[in-house]
Amino acid sequence: MTNLFINGLSGKMGSSLKQVISKTKGISIVSSLVDSDVVIDFSRPESTIEILSQCEHNKLPIVIGTTGFNKEQIEKIKGASSNIPVLLSYNMSMGIYNLKKSIDAFLEQNNNELDCIILDIHHKDKIDSPSGTAIELKELIQDHSNSELIRSISIESERTSDVFGIHKIRFFNQDNDEYFKHEALSRNIFSEGAIYLAQSISDKPAGMYSLKDFFNSKLL
Repeated sequence: MTNLFINGLSGKMGSSLKQVISKTKGISIVSSLVDSDVVIDFSRPESTIEILSQCEHNKLPIVIGTTGFNKEQIEKIKGASSNIPVLLSYNMSMGIYNLKKSIDAFLEQNNNELDCIILDIHHKDKIDSPSGTAIELKELIQDHSNSELIRSISIESERTSDVFGIHKIRFFNQDNDEYFKHEALSRNIFSEGAIYLAQSISDKPAGMYSLKDFFNSKLL
């Protein structure tokens, strides 16, 4: 049995996590951090930093899905990883992970100069704009070995009702126009990813982890 403490249980992601966990064997939600095996955090940056300190004190792994951190807060998260296992990801769905792999493969084979637009659509209550996922996608493209062929990268963000998350990446020039797209139809895909990651990181040594450390071994 894996005991999870969820920071942000009363929020929308917390509700989704409760729903998914209620149908998942071998996992339970505990009300006290000290009774948990691993912590999942979907809250606000200031709350994350507070719970991170408690995780360090109690030597507990933490999976962080919160967005909107400043540079100082990111450094605190990285610093904590010298004492406990930490996974920070702004999108924990397998679909987004596969989207990134597809973009990486496309860039690897690309020999043309291209412009890029990242369309980032979320529900109207989402605080950060652009989203953490859109920023990660931009950084993925910028950091690629063939990034010199990408002439420009821009992010266009929209906030509307009844959208869990749409990311559309367009590469184009005067001769070609190619798209990559992922649409989340439910928050549950993020919850399922977070739960899988929490179970996977629970027995790992201290360090800073990413999705590829665990999703590469998961059946797609």
